[in-house]
Amino acid sequence: MCIRDRAFIYYMGFISLVGLARQGTLPVELAVWLPNLLFGLAGLILILRLERPGDFDLIGLISGRTREFFTSLAQRFESTTERGLPRTSGRRWAVLPQLIDTYVLNTFLFYFGLLLLACVLLTQVFTFFELLGDIVKNHIGMSRVVTYLYFLIPKFIYDFTPVSVLVAVLVTFGVLSKNNEVTAFKACGVSLYRLVAPVIAASGVLSGALFAFDYYYVPDANRKQDAIRNEIKGNAPQSFLRPDRKYIYGQGSRIYYYRYFDPAESVMLDVNVYEIEPKRFHLEHVITAERARWEPSIKTWVFQNGYRRTFDGVRVKKFDDFRGEVASYVHLNEPPTYFLKEVKLSSQMNFHELQKYMGELQQSGFDTTRLQVQYHSKFSVPLFALIMALIAAPFGFLAGNRGAMTGIGVSLGIGIAYLTLNKLFEQVGNLNQLPAQIAAWSPDVIFSLAGLYLIARMRT
Repeated sequence: MCIRDRAFIYYMGFISLVGLARQGTLPVELAVWLPNLLFGLAGLILILRLERPGDFDLIGLISGRTREFFTSLAQRFESTTERGLPRTSGRRWAVLPQLIDTYVLNTFLFYFGLLLLACVLLTQVFTFFELLGDIVKNHIGMSRVVTYLYFLIPKFIYDFTPVSVLVAVLVTFGVLSKNNEVTAFKACGVSLYRLVAPVIAASGVLSGALFAFDYYYVPDANRKQDAIRNEIKGNAPQSFLRPDRKYIYGQGSRIYYYRYFDPAESVMLDVNVYEIEPKRFHLEHVITAERARWEPSIKTWVFQNGYRRTFDGVRVKKFDDFRGEVASYVHLNEPPTYFLKEVKLSSQMNFHELQKYMGELQQSGFDTTRLQVQYHSKFSVPLFALIMALIAAPFGFLAGNRGAMTGIGVSLGIGIAYLTLNKLFEQVGNLNQLPAQIAAWSPDVIFSLAGLYLIARMRT
């Protein structure tokens, strides 16, 4: 664990304990001094264990065992392949997996797994301390918090895989260059393209795995973790099992249902408002409308093309018809911000569900531009794991002799450039200034062309 990680854990723990002290959960003295005591005790233990026999490099051990496994696997494959080839072939096929592939892949996969694990764990720790105040305030049990963090893992894996591929490629080829192994490979007639090939192939497999992961598992996990996060934050109860059909408990004794909510226009589509008598929990009124629009001047929702029914038990006592007209009710004053969620709707659906949802909205005449951008991003985002490998490989050979900080700087630069460009095109697409396909795929196309150009320029 490096100094940066220790400082991060120390200050996150310190801030969290101070927050608990402010809420009266911990004594002030204990909250202030506990991080110092724990880190001081850990430092004393580590000093006493200096140069004690039996200590070993755990990461080195894992890396060595992984390398041995891939090497033995490659040797078995090569021996089987050579027995199957005719004796007149003259030489081994260059396209078949060889020991060099397992050597490069072992290094790449080791660093990829290590970086992905570190990113996920650090973000999990940060998320836990970020929500600690809400956990204590709303009396959330630790089993519930652990469940939330468990279902949050798929989202982090999906988000951090392209970045982990980027850094792993830079580290892999940077280490090979720094140790002059690239020079040795060149002297044996192995080109840089041959060294890069297994990593590009592995990154392509990771891109395909990300797409399948997002289709089969991530949306369901996101629905569950979003529901628990909503509970931890103390937000209004709402449904999460069907993202395309939302039920939200209002500020009074009423429940809102809507098919779609557009926060930019403050408009709901296919709205039902169920007003309930709280003591007996009997239904009193139901408002049904095609649309509802928030009107800031009167601070209430204006309903269009619908009707309102008043119930007396199971009997309809009164029926107010405003089909073809508009109606407003001043007591329905939950503002649009009340219905805003912290996550995108697309994160709770796979591309098939999202496509069906957009079709239903389009039949109702609703603008689905934002959802179309999210739909095409379902295909373009997983591919960026492969694109990261394409663009990082040439930088890895260049950064190897310039030190680790060069590789870190390159990683940060590429990552920031991609996030900026991706967000820029997404917003332009949301404003309907570009077709949704172009807005979603432009970052991939730009970075792919840059990666192919850099690979073509490699001196090999």
